[in-house]
Amino acid sequence: MNAPILFRSLRNYTRQTLLADLSAGLTVGVVALPLAMAFAIACGVQDITPATGLITAVVAGFMISLLGGSKFQIGGPTGAFVVLIAGVASSFGFAGLIVCTLLAGLFLILFGLFRMGALIKFIPYPVTTGFTSGIAVTILCTQVKDLLGLSIEGAVPAEFLPKWACYWEHIGSINPWAVGLSALTIAVILLTKRFLPRAPFMLTGMLVATLVCVLGDLPVETIGSRFGELPHGLNMPSLPEFSWSKLPELVKPAFVIALLAAIESLLSASVADGMTGTRHHPNTELIAQGCGNIASALFGGIPATGAIARTATNIRAGAKSPVAGLVHALTLLLILMLAGNYAAMVPLAALAGILVLVCWNMAEIDTFIHLLRGPRQDAAVLVLTFVLTVLIDLVVAVEVGVVLAALLFIGRMSQISNVESIRREIEGEDPEENPARSRYLRHIPSNVEVFDVQGPFFFGAVEQFKDIVFKTLEHDIDYVLLRLRLVPALDATGLHVLEDFLEYCHHNGITLLLCGVQPQPMKVIRRDSPFFNELHAENICENIDAALERIQVLELERERQRVVALNRRSR
Repeated sequence: MNAPILFRSLRNYTRQTLLADLSAGLTVGVVALPLAMAFAIACGVQDITPATGLITAVVAGFMISLLGGSKFQIGGPTGAFVVLIAGVASSFGFAGLIVCTLLAGLFLILFGLFRMGALIKFIPYPVTTGFTSGIAVTILCTQVKDLLGLSIEGAVPAEFLPKWACYWEHIGSINPWAVGLSALTIAVILLTKRFLPRAPFMLTGMLVATLVCVLGDLPVETIGSRFGELPHGLNMPSLPEFSWSKLPELVKPAFVIALLAAIESLLSASVADGMTGTRHHPNTELIAQGCGNIASALFGGIPATGAIARTATNIRAGAKSPVAGLVHALTLLLILMLAGNYAAMVPLAALAGILVLVCWNMAEIDTFIHLLRGPRQDAAVLVLTFVLTVLIDLVVAVEVGVVLAALLFIGRMSQISNVESIRREIEGEDPEENPARSRYLRHIPSNVEVFDVQGPFFFGAVEQFKDIVFKTLEHDIDYVLLRLRLVPALDATGLHVLEDFLEYCHHNGITLLLCGVQPQPMKVIRRDSPFFNELHAENICENIDAALERIQVLELERERQRVVALNRRSR
Protein backbone atom coordinates (compact mmCIF):
# COMPACT_ATOMS: atom_id res chain seq x y z
CA MET A 1 0.00 0.00 0.00
CA ASN A 2 1.35 3.42 -0.96
CA ALA A 3 1.95 6.02 1.74
CA PRO A 4 -0.16 9.21 1.73
CA ILE A 5 0.93 11.70 -0.92
CA LEU A 6 1.38 14.41 1.74
CA PHE A 7 4.38 12.65 3.28
CA ARG A 8 6.23 12.54 -0.03
CA SER A 9 5.28 16.12 -0.88
CA LEU A 10 6.87 17.43 2.32
CA ARG A 11 10.32 16.00 1.48
CA ASN A 12 11.20 18.84 -0.87
CA TYR A 13 8.84 21.44 0.51
CA THR A 14 9.91 25.07 0.08
CA ARG A 15 8.74 28.50 1.15
CA GLN A 16 7.41 29.20 -2.37
CA THR A 17 5.42 25.96 -2.28
CA LEU A 18 3.95 26.91 1.10
CA LEU A 19 2.87 30.33 -0.16
CA ALA A 20 1.23 28.76 -3.22
CA ASP A 21 -0.61 26.22 -1.05
CA LEU A 22 -1.75 28.91 1.40
CA SER A 23 -3.18 31.00 -1.42
CA ALA A 24 -4.92 28.04 -3.06
CA GLY A 25 -6.25 26.71 0.25
CA LEU A 26 -7.76 30.08 1.20
CA THR A 27 -9.35 30.39 -2.24
CA VAL A 28 -10.93 26.94 -2.28
CA GLY A 29 -12.02 27.37 1.36
CA VAL A 30 -13.98 30.46 0.41
CA VAL A 31 -15.45 28.64 -2.61
CA ALA A 32 -16.44 25.65 -0.47
CA LEU A 33 -18.27 27.78 2.14
CA PRO A 34 -21.61 28.28 0.34
CA LEU A 35 -21.54 24.80 -1.19
CA ALA A 36 -21.02 23.08 2.17
CA MET A 37 -24.00 24.89 3.65
CA ALA A 38 -26.17 24.45 0.55
CA PHE A 39 -25.65 20.69 0.31
CA ALA A 40 -26.52 20.30 3.99
CA ILE A 41 -29.75 22.26 3.58
CA ALA A 42 -30.60 20.33 0.40
CA CYS A 43 -30.88 17.12 2.44
CA GLY A 44 -34.14 18.45 3.84
CA VAL A 45 -33.55 16.94 7.29
CA GLN A 46 -34.32 19.03 10.36
CA ASP A 47 -31.25 17.92 12.31
CA ILE A 48 -28.90 18.64 9.39
CA THR A 49 -28.10 22.35 9.48
CA PRO A 50 -25.67 24.48 7.46
CA ALA A 51 -23.22 23.94 10.32
CA THR A 52 -23.37 20.20 9.65
CA GLY A 53 -22.14 20.80 6.12
CA LEU A 54 -19.32 23.03 7.37
CA ILE A 55 -18.29 20.48 10.00
CA THR A 56 -18.19 17.79 7.32
CA ALA A 57 -16.04 19.94 5.03
CA VAL A 58 -13.67 20.77 7.90
CA VAL A 59 -13.21 17.31 9.42
CA ALA A 60 -13.54 15.06 6.36
CA GLY A 61 -11.71 17.55 4.14
CA PHE A 62 -8.77 17.67 6.54
CA MET A 63 -8.50 13.87 6.86
CA ILE A 64 -8.80 13.28 3.11
CA SER A 65 -5.98 15.75 2.37
CA LEU A 66 -3.87 14.40 5.25
CA LEU A 67 -4.08 10.71 4.31
CA GLY A 68 -5.11 10.78 0.64
CA GLY A 69 -3.55 9.31 -2.44
CA SER A 70 -4.21 12.35 -4.64
CA LYS A 71 -2.07 15.46 -4.57
CA PHE A 72 -4.90 17.93 -5.13
CA GLN A 73 -8.07 16.25 -3.87
CA ILE A 74 -10.50 18.42 -1.90
CA GLY A 75 -13.03 16.49 0.18
CA GLY A 76 -16.36 17.51 1.61
CA PRO A 77 -20.14 17.09 1.23
CA THR A 78 -21.39 16.73 -2.35
CA GLY A 79 -24.69 16.45 -4.15
CA ALA A 80 -24.25 12.71 -4.75
CA PHE A 81 -25.24 11.96 -1.16
CA VAL A 82 -28.25 14.25 -0.77
CA VAL A 83 -30.83 11.65 -1.79
CA LEU A 84 -29.27 8.88 0.30
CA ILE A 85 -28.88 11.10 3.34
CA ALA A 86 -32.54 12.11 3.19
CA GLY A 87 -33.64 8.48 2.86
CA VAL A 88 -31.49 7.15 5.69
CA ALA A 89 -32.36 10.02 8.02
CA SER A 90 -36.08 9.65 7.39
CA SER A 91 -35.95 5.90 8.15
CA PHE A 92 -33.42 5.76 11.00
CA GLY A 93 -33.12 9.34 12.26
CA PHE A 94 -30.00 11.46 12.46
CA ALA A 95 -28.35 8.96 14.82
CA GLY A 96 -28.89 6.23 12.23
CA LEU A 97 -27.31 8.46 9.58
CA ILE A 98 -24.23 8.91 11.76
CA VAL A 99 -23.87 5.14 12.21
CA CYS A 100 -24.47 4.62 8.48
CA THR A 101 -21.67 7.08 7.70
CA LEU A 102 -19.37 5.18 10.07
CA LEU A 103 -20.19 1.92 8.29
CA ALA A 104 -19.60 3.52 4.92
CA GLY A 105 -16.19 4.67 6.14
CA LEU A 106 -15.32 1.12 7.17
CA PHE A 107 -16.42 -0.18 3.77
CA LEU A 108 -14.21 2.38 2.04
CA ILE A 109 -11.21 1.33 4.13
CA LEU A 110 -11.88 -2.30 3.21
CA PHE A 111 -12.13 -1.32 -0.47
CA GLY A 112 -8.67 0.19 -0.20
CA LEU A 113 -7.11 -2.64 1.82
CA PHE A 114 -8.38 -5.22 -0.66
CA ARG A 115 -7.09 -3.11 -3.56
CA MET A 116 -10.46 -2.51 -5.16
CA GLY A 117 -9.51 0.95 -6.40
CA ALA A 118 -9.13 -0.27 -9.98
CA LEU A 119 -12.38 -2.28 -9.88
CA ILE A 120 -14.53 0.69 -8.84
CA LYS A 121 -13.84 2.26 -12.24
CA PHE A 122 -15.73 -0.55 -13.96
CA ILE A 123 -19.15 0.75 -12.91
CA PRO A 124 -20.92 1.23 -16.29
CA TYR A 125 -20.93 4.81 -17.55
CA PRO A 126 -24.70 4.85 -18.33
CA VAL A 127 -25.36 3.86 -14.70
CA THR A 128 -23.20 6.65 -13.22
CA THR A 129 -24.63 9.21 -15.65
CA GLY A 130 -28.18 8.02 -14.96
CA PHE A 131 -28.04 8.30 -11.19
CA THR A 132 -25.98 11.51 -11.30
CA SER A 133 -28.58 13.19 -13.52
CA GLY A 134 -31.33 11.74 -11.34
CA ILE A 135 -29.70 13.13 -8.22
CA ALA A 136 -29.49 16.56 -9.88
CA VAL A 137 -33.23 16.50 -10.63
CA THR A 138 -34.01 15.31 -7.09
CA ILE A 139 -31.91 18.07 -5.49
CA LEU A 140 -33.55 20.66 -7.71
CA CYS A 141 -36.98 19.41 -6.62
CA THR A 142 -36.04 19.85 -2.95
CA GLN A 143 -35.16 23.51 -3.57
CA VAL A 144 -38.45 24.64 -5.12
CA LYS A 145 -39.85 25.68 -1.73
CA ASP A 146 -36.93 28.01 -0.93
CA LEU A 147 -36.48 29.05 -4.56
CA LEU A 148 -40.04 30.37 -4.73
CA GLY A 149 -40.42 31.17 -1.03
CA LEU A 150 -43.51 28.94 -0.67
CA SER A 151 -45.29 28.94 2.68
CA ILE A 152 -45.73 25.27 3.52
CA GLU A 153 -46.52 24.18 7.05
CA GLY A 154 -44.94 20.90 8.05
CA ALA A 155 -42.51 18.77 6.06
CA VAL A 156 -42.63 18.56 2.29
CA PRO A 157 -43.23 14.94 1.12
CA ALA A 158 -40.05 13.11 0.21
CA GLU A 159 -41.48 11.24 -2.81
CA PHE A 160 -41.24 12.90 -6.22
CA LEU A 161 -44.90 13.00 -7.27
CA PRO A 162 -46.39 13.88 -3.83
CA LYS A 163 -43.72 16.58 -3.51
CA TRP A 164 -44.85 18.29 -6.72
CA ALA A 165 -48.48 17.87 -5.74
CA CYS A 166 -47.65 19.72 -2.50
CA TYR A 167 -45.89 22.49 -4.42
CA TRP A 168 -48.85 22.89 -6.76
CA GLU A 169 -51.23 23.03 -3.82
CA HIS A 170 -49.27 25.95 -2.31
CA ILE A 171 -48.36 27.69 -5.56
CA GLY A 172 -50.43 30.70 -4.53
CA SER A 173 -48.06 31.45 -1.62
CA ILE A 174 -45.09 32.42 -3.81
CA ASN A 175 -42.89 35.09 -2.20
CA PRO A 176 -41.74 37.47 -4.97
CA TRP A 177 -38.84 38.68 -2.79
CA ALA A 178 -37.51 35.13 -2.51
CA VAL A 179 -37.86 34.62 -6.26
CA GLY A 180 -36.02 37.90 -6.83
CA LEU A 181 -33.16 36.94 -4.50
CA SER A 182 -32.83 33.54 -6.18
CA ALA A 183 -32.71 35.17 -9.61
CA LEU A 184 -30.24 37.79 -8.34
CA THR A 185 -27.95 35.10 -6.94
CA ILE A 186 -27.96 33.16 -10.21
CA ALA A 187 -27.36 36.32 -12.27
CA VAL A 188 -24.46 37.50 -10.09
CA ILE A 189 -22.83 34.04 -10.21
CA LEU A 190 -23.08 33.83 -14.00
CA LEU A 191 -21.84 37.40 -14.53
CA THR A 192 -18.96 36.96 -12.08
CA LYS A 193 -17.98 33.70 -13.73
CA ARG A 194 -18.10 35.40 -17.14
CA PHE A 195 -16.23 38.62 -16.38
CA LEU A 196 -14.23 37.78 -13.21
CA PRO A 197 -13.35 34.10 -13.67
CA ARG A 198 -10.78 34.13 -10.87
CA ALA A 199 -13.28 35.41 -8.28
CA PRO A 200 -15.21 32.97 -6.03
CA PHE A 201 -18.45 33.37 -7.99
CA MET A 202 -20.63 31.18 -5.72
CA LEU A 203 -19.57 33.15 -2.66
CA THR A 204 -19.99 36.43 -4.54
CA GLY A 205 -23.56 35.56 -5.47
CA MET A 206 -24.37 34.58 -1.89
CA LEU A 207 -22.80 37.74 -0.42
CA VAL A 208 -24.60 40.09 -2.84
CA ALA A 209 -27.96 38.43 -2.15
CA THR A 210 -27.33 38.54 1.62
CA LEU A 211 -26.37 42.22 1.47
CA VAL A 212 -29.52 43.09 -0.49
CA CYS A 213 -31.62 41.07 1.95
CA VAL A 214 -30.13 42.76 5.03
CA LEU A 215 -30.15 46.31 3.68
CA GLY A 216 -33.68 45.96 2.33
CA ASP A 217 -34.91 44.06 5.38
CA LEU A 218 -36.67 41.71 2.98
CA PRO A 219 -39.35 39.34 4.33
CA VAL A 220 -37.63 36.09 3.40
CA GLU A 221 -36.47 33.07 5.35
CA THR A 222 -32.79 32.98 6.35
CA ILE A 223 -30.43 30.42 7.84
CA GLY A 224 -30.90 32.03 11.25
CA SER A 225 -34.69 32.11 11.11
CA ARG A 226 -34.92 28.40 10.24
CA PHE A 227 -31.89 26.87 11.96
CA GLY A 228 -30.88 29.41 14.59
CA GLU A 229 -27.29 30.51 15.21
CA LEU A 230 -24.41 28.40 13.98
CA PRO A 231 -21.97 26.94 16.53
CA HIS A 232 -18.61 28.64 16.96
CA GLY A 233 -16.44 25.55 16.62
CA LEU A 234 -16.38 21.76 16.65
CA ASN A 235 -17.96 19.57 19.28
CA MET A 236 -16.02 16.77 20.94
CA PRO A 237 -16.15 13.50 18.98
CA SER A 238 -18.80 11.09 20.21
CA LEU A 239 -21.18 8.34 19.14
CA PRO A 240 -24.95 8.94 19.20
CA GLU A 241 -27.50 6.87 21.09
CA PHE A 242 -28.65 4.29 18.59
CA SER A 243 -30.61 1.04 18.66
CA TRP A 244 -27.82 -1.25 17.51
CA SER A 245 -30.33 -3.98 16.70
CA LYS A 246 -31.10 -1.98 13.55
CA LEU A 247 -27.47 -2.10 12.44
CA PRO A 248 -28.02 -4.87 9.81
CA GLU A 249 -30.62 -2.67 8.10
CA LEU A 250 -27.98 0.02 7.58
CA VAL A 251 -25.53 -2.25 5.77
CA LYS A 252 -27.09 -1.82 2.32
CA PRO A 253 -27.38 2.00 2.34
CA ALA A 254 -23.91 2.23 3.91
CA PHE A 255 -22.48 0.10 1.11
CA VAL A 256 -24.13 2.30 -1.52
CA ILE A 257 -22.78 5.45 0.19
CA ALA A 258 -19.32 3.87 0.19
CA LEU A 259 -19.66 2.91 -3.47
CA LEU A 260 -20.74 6.42 -4.46
CA ALA A 261 -17.96 7.95 -2.39
CA ALA A 262 -15.44 5.68 -4.09
CA ILE A 263 -16.73 6.50 -7.57
CA GLU A 264 -16.88 10.25 -6.95
CA SER A 265 -13.49 10.47 -5.25
CA LEU A 266 -11.62 8.39 -7.84
CA LEU A 267 -13.31 10.27 -10.66
CA SER A 268 -12.29 13.56 -9.06
CA ALA A 269 -8.73 12.30 -8.59
CA SER A 270 -8.63 11.20 -12.25
CA VAL A 271 -9.81 14.64 -13.35
CA ALA A 272 -7.02 16.18 -11.25
CA ASP A 273 -4.50 13.84 -12.89
CA GLY A 274 -5.68 14.96 -16.32
CA MET A 275 -5.32 18.63 -15.39
CA THR A 276 -1.84 18.30 -13.85
CA GLY A 277 -0.20 15.25 -15.42
CA THR A 278 0.16 13.51 -12.03
CA ARG A 279 -1.02 10.05 -10.97
CA HIS A 280 -3.02 9.27 -7.86
CA HIS A 281 -2.93 6.09 -5.76
CA PRO A 282 -6.54 4.82 -5.81
CA ASN A 283 -6.35 2.41 -2.89
CA THR A 284 -4.63 4.94 -0.63
CA GLU A 285 -7.30 7.44 -1.64
CA LEU A 286 -10.10 5.03 -0.71
CA ILE A 287 -8.59 4.47 2.74
CA ALA A 288 -8.36 8.24 3.24
CA GLN A 289 -12.00 8.62 2.17
CA GLY A 290 -12.95 5.98 4.72
CA CYS A 291 -11.04 7.71 7.51
CA GLY A 292 -12.58 11.03 6.50
CA ASN A 293 -16.12 9.68 6.70
CA ILE A 294 -15.51 8.01 10.06
CA ALA A 295 -14.08 11.26 11.46
CA SER A 296 -16.97 13.24 9.99
CA ALA A 297 -19.49 10.94 11.69
CA LEU A 298 -17.72 11.17 15.06
CA PHE A 299 -17.94 14.98 14.93
CA GLY A 300 -21.60 14.95 13.85
CA GLY A 301 -21.05 15.39 10.13
CA ILE A 302 -22.54 13.73 7.06
CA PRO A 303 -20.95 11.57 4.32
CA ALA A 304 -18.17 13.16 2.28
CA THR A 305 -16.15 12.42 -0.82
CA GLY A 306 -13.82 14.09 -3.29
CA ALA A 307 -15.47 17.12 -4.91
CA ILE A 308 -14.59 17.61 -8.58
CA ALA A 309 -15.42 21.32 -8.77
CA ARG A 310 -13.52 22.21 -5.60
CA THR A 311 -10.57 20.02 -6.61
CA ALA A 312 -10.42 21.77 -10.00
CA THR A 313 -10.59 25.15 -8.24
CA ASN A 314 -7.73 24.07 -6.00
CA ILE A 315 -5.59 23.27 -9.04
CA ARG A 316 -6.47 26.49 -10.89
CA ALA A 317 -5.63 28.47 -7.75
CA GLY A 318 -2.06 27.18 -7.91
CA ALA A 319 -1.97 24.37 -5.31
CA LYS A 320 1.28 22.40 -5.18
CA SER A 321 0.57 19.72 -2.56
CA PRO A 322 -2.10 18.33 -0.18
CA VAL A 323 -1.19 21.15 2.22
CA ALA A 324 -3.63 23.30 0.21
CA GLY A 325 -6.43 20.90 1.18
CA LEU A 326 -5.45 21.18 4.84
CA VAL A 327 -5.50 24.98 4.58
CA HIS A 328 -8.95 24.79 2.93
CA ALA A 329 -10.30 22.85 5.93
CA LEU A 330 -8.71 25.22 8.46
CA THR A 331 -10.10 28.21 6.56
CA LEU A 332 -13.62 26.84 6.89
CA LEU A 333 -13.01 26.17 10.60
CA LEU A 334 -11.95 29.79 11.15
CA ILE A 335 -15.04 31.01 9.29
CA LEU A 336 -17.22 28.79 11.45
CA MET A 337 -15.57 30.08 14.63
CA LEU A 338 -15.45 33.78 13.74
CA ALA A 339 -18.29 34.43 11.31
CA GLY A 340 -21.07 32.11 12.42
CA ASN A 341 -23.36 35.01 13.37
CA TYR A 342 -23.02 36.56 9.91
CA ALA A 343 -23.73 33.23 8.19
CA ALA A 344 -27.12 33.20 9.91
CA MET A 345 -28.10 36.23 7.79
CA VAL A 346 -27.81 34.33 4.49
CA PRO A 347 -31.23 34.00 2.82
CA LEU A 348 -32.23 30.45 1.94
CA ALA A 349 -33.32 31.68 -1.48
CA ALA A 350 -29.69 32.53 -2.23
CA LEU A 351 -28.53 29.01 -1.35
CA ALA A 352 -31.38 27.62 -3.46
CA GLY A 353 -30.12 29.71 -6.38
CA ILE A 354 -26.63 28.30 -5.90
CA LEU A 355 -28.01 24.76 -5.94
CA VAL A 356 -29.93 25.44 -9.16
CA LEU A 357 -26.63 26.07 -10.94
CA VAL A 358 -24.99 23.11 -9.19
CA CYS A 359 -27.83 20.87 -10.39
CA TRP A 360 -27.53 22.21 -13.94
CA ASN A 361 -23.84 21.33 -14.04
CA MET A 362 -24.41 18.03 -12.26
CA ALA A 363 -27.15 16.90 -14.67
CA GLU A 364 -24.65 16.55 -17.55
CA ILE A 365 -27.41 17.20 -20.09
CA ASP A 366 -25.11 16.98 -23.13
CA THR A 367 -23.71 13.64 -21.96
CA PHE A 368 -27.22 12.37 -21.19
CA ILE A 369 -28.46 13.23 -24.69
CA HIS A 370 -25.34 11.72 -26.26
CA LEU A 371 -25.91 8.42 -24.46
CA LEU A 372 -29.58 8.44 -25.46
CA ARG A 373 -28.48 8.55 -29.10
CA GLY A 374 -26.06 5.65 -28.57
CA PRO A 375 -26.77 1.91 -28.45
CA ARG A 376 -30.34 1.16 -27.38
CA GLN A 377 -29.28 -1.14 -24.58
CA ASP A 378 -27.07 1.55 -23.00
CA ALA A 379 -29.85 4.09 -23.43
CA ALA A 380 -32.26 1.73 -21.66
CA VAL A 381 -29.86 1.37 -18.70
CA LEU A 382 -29.43 5.15 -18.59
CA VAL A 383 -33.15 5.94 -18.61
CA LEU A 384 -34.07 3.19 -16.15
CA THR A 385 -31.38 4.26 -13.66
CA PHE A 386 -32.46 7.90 -14.01
CA VAL A 387 -36.17 7.17 -13.54
CA LEU A 388 -35.60 4.87 -10.57
CA THR A 389 -33.37 7.49 -8.90
CA VAL A 390 -36.01 10.19 -9.28
CA LEU A 391 -39.17 8.20 -8.60
CA ILE A 392 -38.10 5.48 -6.16
CA ASP A 393 -34.71 5.34 -4.50
CA LEU A 394 -31.03 5.76 -5.34
CA VAL A 395 -30.15 2.40 -3.74
CA VAL A 396 -32.65 0.60 -5.96
CA ALA A 397 -31.48 2.57 -9.00
CA VAL A 398 -27.83 1.61 -8.52
CA GLU A 399 -28.67 -2.04 -7.86
CA VAL A 400 -30.98 -2.39 -10.87
CA GLY A 401 -28.72 -0.33 -13.13
CA VAL A 402 -25.58 -2.35 -12.36
CA VAL A 403 -27.39 -5.70 -12.62
CA LEU A 404 -29.07 -4.76 -15.91
CA ALA A 405 -25.81 -3.42 -17.35
CA ALA A 406 -24.04 -6.62 -16.30
CA LEU A 407 -26.72 -8.78 -17.95
CA LEU A 408 -26.51 -6.77 -21.16
CA PHE A 409 -22.73 -7.09 -21.08
CA ILE A 410 -23.02 -10.84 -20.66
CA GLY A 411 -25.36 -10.92 -23.63
CA ARG A 412 -22.89 -8.97 -25.75
CA MET A 413 -19.99 -11.17 -24.71
CA SER A 414 -21.98 -14.30 -25.55
CA GLN A 415 -22.63 -12.85 -29.01
CA ILE A 416 -18.91 -12.50 -29.73
CA SER A 417 -18.27 -16.04 -28.44
CA ASN A 418 -18.48 -18.61 -31.20
CA VAL A 419 -18.01 -22.35 -31.71
CA GLU A 420 -17.79 -23.92 -35.15
CA SER A 421 -16.48 -27.00 -36.90
CA ILE A 422 -13.43 -26.07 -39.00
CA ARG A 423 -12.58 -29.46 -40.45
CA ARG A 424 -13.56 -28.51 -44.02
CA GLU A 425 -11.80 -25.14 -43.72
CA ILE A 426 -8.55 -26.79 -42.60
CA GLU A 427 -8.68 -29.35 -45.42
CA GLY A 428 -9.49 -26.71 -48.03
CA GLU A 429 -12.97 -28.03 -48.82
CA ASP A 430 -14.61 -24.73 -47.90
CA PRO A 431 -15.49 -22.94 -51.17
CA GLU A 432 -14.71 -19.60 -49.55
CA GLU A 433 -11.21 -20.72 -48.57
CA ASN A 434 -8.51 -18.37 -49.89
CA PRO A 435 -6.26 -20.28 -52.34
CA ALA A 436 -3.32 -18.16 -51.19
CA ARG A 437 -3.52 -19.95 -47.84
CA SER A 438 -3.26 -23.42 -49.37
CA ARG A 439 0.14 -23.95 -47.79
CA TYR A 440 -1.59 -23.99 -44.40
CA LEU A 441 -3.98 -26.80 -45.36
CA ARG A 442 -3.74 -30.11 -43.52
CA HIS A 443 -5.13 -33.60 -43.89
CA ILE A 444 -7.65 -34.46 -41.19
CA PRO A 445 -8.43 -38.18 -40.72
CA SER A 446 -12.07 -39.13 -41.18
CA ASN A 447 -12.43 -40.13 -37.54
CA VAL A 448 -11.32 -36.69 -36.26
CA GLU A 449 -13.54 -33.65 -35.70
CA VAL A 450 -12.03 -30.20 -35.11
CA PHE A 451 -13.85 -27.33 -33.38
CA ASP A 452 -12.65 -23.75 -33.13
CA VAL A 453 -13.80 -21.94 -29.98
CA GLN A 454 -13.61 -18.13 -30.05
CA GLY A 455 -14.21 -15.55 -27.34
CA PRO A 456 -14.53 -15.90 -23.56
CA PHE A 457 -15.72 -19.38 -22.58
CA PHE A 458 -17.96 -18.45 -19.68
CA PHE A 459 -21.45 -19.16 -18.39
CA GLY A 460 -23.01 -16.90 -21.02
CA ALA A 461 -21.52 -18.88 -23.92
CA VAL A 462 -21.74 -22.53 -22.83
CA GLU A 463 -25.21 -23.20 -24.25
CA GLN A 464 -23.98 -22.32 -27.73
CA PHE A 465 -21.07 -24.76 -27.25
CA LYS A 466 -23.41 -27.55 -26.22
CA ASP A 467 -25.81 -26.96 -29.12
CA ILE A 468 -23.17 -26.87 -31.84
CA VAL A 469 -20.73 -29.50 -30.59
CA PHE A 470 -23.24 -32.17 -29.60
CA LYS A 471 -25.22 -31.66 -32.81
CA THR A 472 -22.10 -32.06 -34.94
CA LEU A 473 -20.98 -35.19 -33.08
CA GLU A 474 -23.99 -37.22 -34.14
CA HIS A 475 -21.74 -39.25 -36.52
CA ASP A 476 -19.13 -41.73 -35.28
CA ILE A 477 -15.67 -40.31 -34.59
CA ASP A 478 -12.73 -41.30 -32.41
CA TYR A 479 -11.08 -37.92 -31.69
CA VAL A 480 -12.32 -34.43 -30.93
CA LEU A 481 -9.89 -31.55 -31.15
CA LEU A 482 -10.84 -28.23 -29.49
CA ARG A 483 -8.76 -25.29 -30.69
CA LEU A 484 -8.79 -22.66 -27.91
CA ARG A 485 -6.24 -20.17 -29.18
CA LEU A 486 -8.90 -17.40 -29.35
CA VAL A 487 -10.32 -18.09 -25.86
CA PRO A 488 -8.82 -15.45 -23.52
CA ALA A 489 -10.76 -16.48 -20.42
CA LEU A 490 -12.37 -19.57 -18.91
CA ASP A 491 -14.66 -19.47 -15.86
CA ALA A 492 -15.97 -22.20 -13.54
CA THR A 493 -19.09 -22.79 -15.64
CA GLY A 494 -17.02 -23.16 -18.80
CA LEU A 495 -14.71 -25.61 -17.04
CA HIS A 496 -17.72 -27.58 -15.81
CA VAL A 497 -18.98 -27.88 -19.39
CA LEU A 498 -15.56 -29.13 -20.48
CA GLU A 499 -15.68 -31.70 -17.67
CA ASP A 500 -19.12 -32.90 -18.82
CA PHE A 501 -17.92 -33.01 -22.41
CA LEU A 502 -14.86 -35.06 -21.42
CA GLU A 503 -17.14 -37.51 -19.58
CA TYR A 504 -19.34 -37.70 -22.69
CA CYS A 505 -16.28 -38.41 -24.83
CA HIS A 506 -15.09 -41.21 -22.53
CA HIS A 507 -18.55 -42.73 -22.46
CA ASN A 508 -18.58 -42.86 -26.27
CA GLY A 509 -14.99 -43.98 -26.72
CA ILE A 510 -13.80 -40.59 -27.97
CA THR A 511 -10.44 -39.03 -27.08
CA LEU A 512 -10.54 -35.28 -26.33
CA LEU A 513 -7.58 -33.03 -27.16
CA LEU A 514 -7.05 -29.32 -26.58
CA CYS A 515 -4.67 -27.08 -28.49
CA GLY A 516 -3.55 -23.43 -28.37
CA VAL A 517 -4.70 -22.97 -24.75
CA GLN A 518 -3.96 -19.45 -23.48
CA PRO A 519 -2.43 -18.75 -20.03
CA GLN A 520 -5.62 -17.93 -18.10
CA PRO A 521 -7.62 -20.97 -19.30
CA MET A 522 -4.55 -23.18 -18.77
CA LYS A 523 -4.24 -21.92 -15.20
CA VAL A 524 -7.91 -22.75 -14.55
CA ILE A 525 -7.54 -26.22 -16.11
CA ARG A 526 -4.41 -27.06 -14.10
CA ARG A 527 -6.12 -26.04 -10.85
CA ASP A 528 -8.83 -28.66 -11.46
CA SER A 529 -6.70 -31.72 -10.77
CA PRO A 530 -9.35 -34.40 -11.58
CA PHE A 531 -10.11 -32.86 -14.98
CA PHE A 532 -6.44 -32.24 -15.78
CA ASN A 533 -5.45 -35.79 -14.80
CA GLU A 534 -8.34 -37.39 -16.67
CA LEU A 535 -7.64 -35.35 -19.79
CA HIS A 536 -3.88 -36.18 -19.58
CA ALA A 537 -1.25 -33.49 -20.03
CA GLU A 538 -0.13 -35.08 -23.33
CA ASN A 539 -3.53 -34.25 -24.82
CA ILE A 540 -3.04 -30.52 -24.29
CA CYS A 541 -1.03 -29.50 -27.34
CA GLU A 542 0.71 -26.32 -28.36
CA ASN A 543 -1.01 -26.00 -31.75
CA ILE A 544 -3.12 -27.92 -34.23
CA ASP A 545 -0.09 -29.56 -35.88
CA ALA A 546 1.11 -30.90 -32.55
CA ALA A 547 -2.42 -32.15 -31.86
CA LEU A 548 -2.56 -34.01 -35.19
CA GLU A 549 0.81 -35.59 -34.43
CA ARG A 550 -0.52 -36.63 -31.03
CA ILE A 551 -3.51 -38.25 -32.76
CA GLN A 552 -1.12 -40.21 -34.99
CA VAL A 553 0.69 -41.50 -31.90
CA LEU A 554 -2.62 -42.47 -30.29
CA GLU A 555 -3.71 -44.22 -33.50
CA LEU A 556 -0.49 -46.24 -33.58
CA GLU A 557 -1.01 -47.16 -29.93
CA ARG A 558 -4.59 -48.24 -30.67
CA GLU A 559 -3.41 -50.31 -33.63
CA ARG A 560 -0.73 -51.96 -31.50
CA GLN A 561 -3.33 -52.79 -28.84
CA ARG A 562 -5.64 -54.29 -31.50
CA VAL A 563 -2.81 -56.48 -32.82
CA VAL A 564 -1.96 -57.65 -29.31
CA ALA A 565 -5.61 -58.46 -28.66
CA LEU A 566 -5.90 -60.44 -31.91
CA ASN A 567 -2.77 -62.43 -31.10
CA ARG A 568 -4.18 -63.32 -27.69
CA ARG A 569 -7.41 -64.55 -29.26
CA SER A 570 -5.54 -66.63 -31.87
CA ARG A 571 -3.66 -68.44 -29.12
